[in-house]
Amino acid sequence: MAKPRYSRLPSRKTSSSTLVLTLLVMFTFALIILLALGILSVPSSSGDFAKANDLTSIARNSVDRSEEDDNKEQWVEVISWEPRAVVYHNFLTKDECEYLIELAKPKMQKSTVVDSETGKSKDSRVRTSSGTFLARGRDKIIRNIEKKLADFTFLPVENGEGLQVLHYEVGQKYEPHYDYFLDDFNTVNGGQRMATVLMYLSDVEEGGETVFPAAKGNISSVPWWNELSECGKKGLSVKPKMGDALLFWSMNPDATLDPSSLHGGCPVIKGNKWSSTKWIRVNEYKI
Repeated sequence: MAKPRYSRLPSRKTSSSTLVLTLLVMFTFALIILLALGILSVPSSSGDFAKANDLTSIARNSVDRSEEDDNKEQWVEVISWEPRAVVYHNFLTKDECEYLIELAKPKMQKSTVVDSETGKSKDSRVRTSSGTFLARGRDKIIRNIEKKLADFTFLPVENGEGLQVLHYEVGQKYEPHYDYFLDDFNTVNGGQRMATVLMYLSDVEEGGETVFPAAKGNISSVPWWNELSECGKKGLSVKPKMGDALLFWSMNPDATLDPSSLHGGCPVIKGNKWSSTKWIRVNEYKI
């Protein structure tokens, strides 16, 4: 009786396992090479990513002020998440700043505040500057600035109020306040104010900072801390610089009012401060 013959060829299962093992070894080897060369990196959970309110992450860039005005570097810098605030460096040109100042000078009057009970303007010691409003779209230069503001904020031109130009002399200030309304009278005219853009039209030798006393974060860690006045050190502060624009939001993404948007203008200690404010409404602003 003949004995059965057994094939010496490996089974199909064994061949498949060997192929998978070989591919796995090759993949591991390739991964090690990529990691060694720095082409691939593995995320770390040890705190490589900046926390939302860690202000040490602000990278203060420098600009050569001697450059031609049209060639100045422009960049946007996030300075806070509570409130949400960013600075657009060199947003306005020197010519645009000077144009707004010259346009407003003949019409300047004592600044007022909004009465939270009646919604009407009233005189107050908390605001000692002078100012005036410029009609929306009044000329080509104003329309160009308003277009740039719409591009910056991603909000339509129609939602913005007319520009307000403000002048602060030595000692003048604006105590901390909210830009959103606490009355029903003003919200009828275009809805709640959701955002504000402050454009600095002049440099200030000392003082005049925009301060957010309720901002969250390690405020003393900002790169310009030692340059601030005593008032400026009472919160997160932005130093006035000609051409820069500060955008901050008075409302949260869920449409609730943001109390951390409390802000004020510190007293000017040396020099003069010119600025322009653009308030932006939730709905189209009605003139």
